[in-house]
Parts: sequence; structure tokens; C-alpha cells
Amino acid sequence: MFHLHSRRLDVVLEPGQFFFGESDLRIGTLLGSCVAITMWHPRTKAGGMCHYLLPSRGQPRPDEQLPDGRYGDEALEMFMQEIERIHTFREDYQVKLFGGGSQFQFDAQAGPIDVPTLNIRAGTRLLAGHGLQAQAEHVGGSGSRQVVLDLANGHVWVRHRRLVHPGVGR
Repeated sequence: MFHLHSRRLDVVLEPGQFFFGESDLRIGTLLGSCVAITMWHPRTKAGGMCHYLLPSRGQPRPDEQLPDGRYGDEALEMFMQEIERIHTFREDYQVKLFGGGSQFQFDAQAGPIDVPTLNIRAGTRLLAGHGLQAQAEHVGGSGSRQVVLDLANGHVWVRHRRLVHPGVGR
């Protein structure tokens, strides 16, 4: 799946998963309408990635239940827990936002719920709610994205494959 560079991935996130680490690792995922947020700390080289499916679960989480990476608000909570755990400050992180691509060959607005747009807006809103802003983003449009974060240097690579509409721009 990932062949952006010769070195293989150490961690591959599936939808709803979260990973945060402090070593020389490469984290990757494949996105459609979902959104990934990457966070990286330049001094400690700690950071991670989430791959959320929906902005929130739509109802309060039971107190005893751990945060669930399928939901953007809870994935951001997981980031904040990790940042606190390693005694760093959130404002020192490089934050990037990816995904939210339409997976249909018709206008996304035609459907009753525009999940990709809701996910993108939620990511921006959730980051702002934690005093953060994405320093880079590659969101919207159509198709899929492969995203790779290298914790050794904070570089993020994105490969975007747009949907091909029959008879258009082959």
C-alpha cells in the first residue's frame, strides 16, 4: 500500500486508530472521507497520528469508557493525554490536517449528510478548541490519500488519488 519511499512503515493505522510515539518511526494511513491529524514535537521528536471517521459519537461517553479514536473529539483528547504524559506543551507541536475526500462521483452536497466536510470542519474546530492551528493541510476534493509521518524529522508525505469520472480527463 505505501511505497512513497524505500523505508517501510513501522505503524499502519486503520480507520479509528491512534498512535503516539517517541522514537524513529514512520506512521502511515489511507484516508477517504476520514481525517488524519498529525502532531510532531521538533525537540523531543515525539508525535503521532489519528485517523478518525466522525467528528464525535453524538452522545456523551460513559465516564468509565476510554476515548475512542473513531471520533475526532476523542482522538484530540488522546493527543492531549499523550502530550501531558511526556511533559511537553501542545503549542510546541507542528500540527497538520489531511483527508476528508468525497468518495462519490456526484456532488457531495447532493446527499443528506456531507461526512467529508463535517470531518474537515470538526478537525479545524477541535484544533482551535485546544489552542492549535494546522500549519499545513491537504483536505477536501475527492478520492483517497496516503499519509506518512516520519517521527525522526516531522516530515509528512501525502499521495492524493482523485476519483476518475468516466469520460473526464483520463
